[in-house]
Amino acid sequence: QVQLVESGGGLVQAGGSLRLSCAASGRTFTFSNADMGWFRQVPGKEREFVAAIKGAGSSTSYADSVKGRFTISRDNAKNTVYLQMSSLKPEDTAVYYCARKKSPVFGDHLHIAYDYWGQGTQVTVSS
Repeated sequence: QVQLVESGGGLVQAGGSLRLSCAASGRTFTFSNADMGWFRQVPGKEREFVAAIKGAGSSTSYADSVKGRFTISRDNAKNTVYLQMSSLKPEDTAVYYCARKKSPVFGDHLHIAYDYWGQGTQVTVSS
């Protein structure tokens, strides 16, 4: 069993920054071995891939819509993955979720590749 808890969401003006955190835990869960991802969702739309990072942190991937503005990172000593968001736009408003990737077979952007999800944290960007 894996527990993921996001934090750091809030209200920010366009052009501002936020850093989201996702703390992971689980008795048999080795965080450093886990590829992790961030997704976001707005009401009435499908969950959308944002970014992903490999277990060792050496490889990352991003959605085109956030490339150059968002940075995913991790601290394996703290069992935490981060999403640094800069130059935020109103269209970034969503609930942001972190997730553990269950298999390298699927692409990072596919939500079916992930088996454990956090409860989400709301990010609202005002214009």
